[in-house]
Amino acid sequence: MLTLKQNIKDIEKNIGYIFKNKGLLAESLTHKSYYHENKEKAVSYNERLEFLGDSVIGLIIVEYLFLLEQKYEESVLAKVKSYLVSESVFADIADLISIGKYLLLGKGEESTGGRNKQSILSDALEAIIGAIYLDGGYEKTREIVLTFFKDRIDNAVKSGEFYDYKTELQEKSQLLYGVLPEYRVIKQQGEEHKRIFTVAVFLEGKKLGVASGRRKKEAETLAAKKAIEKLIKQ
Repeated sequence: MLTLKQNIKDIEKNIGYIFKNKGLLAESLTHKSYYHENKEKAVSYNERLEFLGDSVIGLIIVEYLFLLEQKYEESVLAKVKSYLVSESVFADIADLISIGKYLLLGKGEESTGGRNKQSILSDALEAIIGAIYLDGGYEKTREIVLTFFKDRIDNAVKSGEFYDYKTELQEKSQLLYGVLPEYRVIKQQGEEHKRIFTVAVFLEGKKLGVASGRRKKEAETLAAKKAIEKLIKQ
């Protein structure tokens, strides 16, 4: 495995930001398991930066939502924020920019697949954003965060992905038919990081909804929405 120093340019390219203080980047990628095993090498670990980054991301997303041309109610803004500021979304973004391969982990975390754990990836993304905020200020951080989140925010608002259509469909299908819906990926198109998933949802073998999205979860949510609309008509 290459050292963090050897990988620094690749990391910065993936993030889209060049650090003035490389130490902040190193800290953001240092898990506490590595720190405790390598105190002679690591100055600190990323939990403080993670705490800061979580608040910075939340502020930037709320500000973006608040300034949208369509003025959404507070309850809608809260649901969209809650959906976006989540471990699964953060981990997905961290995975897209290959943060996992650059993490400094202790032997235990390394051996148990820590590079692919959602919680560790999510925390690392938050720490990186916290590091960018300290190194480059709010405006630059806002630019980077929106690079990662803007399309997701717009898609969530447009599609209603923040609303839990899958849970609603599950409740309706159990009530009406006593069975759970089944989701199947029926098509995948595009390159690895620009892939489009097409998902169909079935009840008792009958196709009720089909939809496409840039992530399976998005496609499943939209398919569930269509299935609910069909059930209501019936």
